[in-house]
Amino acid sequence: MREIHVRQIADAIKDLCIEANNILPDDIESCMRSSYEEEDFPLAKQVLGDLIVNFQTAREQGIPICQDTGMAVVFVKLGQDVHIVGGDYEAAIHQGVREGYLEGNLRCSVVDDPLRRVNTNDNTPAVIHTAVVPGDKISITVAPKGFGSENMSRLKMFTPSATPGDIVDFVVETVEIASGNPCPPVVVGVGIGGDFELCAYLAKKALCRDASLRNPDDLYGALEAEMLYKINALGIGPQAFGGRTTALAVNIETYPTHIAGLPVAVNMGCHVTRHKTTVL
Repeated sequence: MREIHVRQIADAIKDLCIEANNILPDDIESCMRSSYEEEDFPLAKQVLGDLIVNFQTAREQGIPICQDTGMAVVFVKLGQDVHIVGGDYEAAIHQGVREGYLEGNLRCSVVDDPLRRVNTNDNTPAVIHTAVVPGDKISITVAPKGFGSENMSRLKMFTPSATPGDIVDFVVETVEIASGNPCPPVVVGVGIGGDFELCAYLAKKALCRDASLRNPDDLYGALEAEMLYKINALGIGPQAFGGRTTALAVNIETYPTHIAGLPVAVNMGCHVTRHKTTVL
């Protein structure tokens, strides 16, 4: 049994919050640069160039890529052979978020009650997803989620008679309705299967997958490619100024489901779909 002190968890979360907000993931940066080279609509190319300058400046100066530094979503793979000592596990995660946002001078955007709307002033609490896995390590991913894109997300309970084409149409329609609100070019996370809440989790988890990697199942890999093609054919373009680059990637995650249902969720990620991972 390996012991990990809660202070190690809090310190890791703090650093991840700051790094994720200041440094664009390599896969997203690569997609953005490729899109810039391939974009042939002059205004769209100019906008993509401005976005590239923005994330370069953020990295060099140690400042947030976007003014909306998001609600901290934390995915943890907790090894079953780990013994957490020195305090409460979830409290340590919240403390790490608190320190990261305050010490990193990140905007605090969380309110303590959905209707009373009083700011907590430290961006806590975080949204925590914990999976217990084999091993003696803890893998932690922090994904700051801005709500310009989050608010454009959708979920639909299809019947089992729905075809793959119906799902493609739903995803493309979601992006078309969103238009410029999620700050395109977007990354589109799609969750298929499970139940009502799990498909939404899958869609959020999909946004943390490397944008250059396709789903290993040929069926879903082909659907990702089809969705991306049809989304970019919409012509919304970077920041909705038109062009061929509306989305950088579509990532699909799946899970078994009930014979009577086919849940599908779409979680929109903006052009700074942020995530950073470390292993303790």
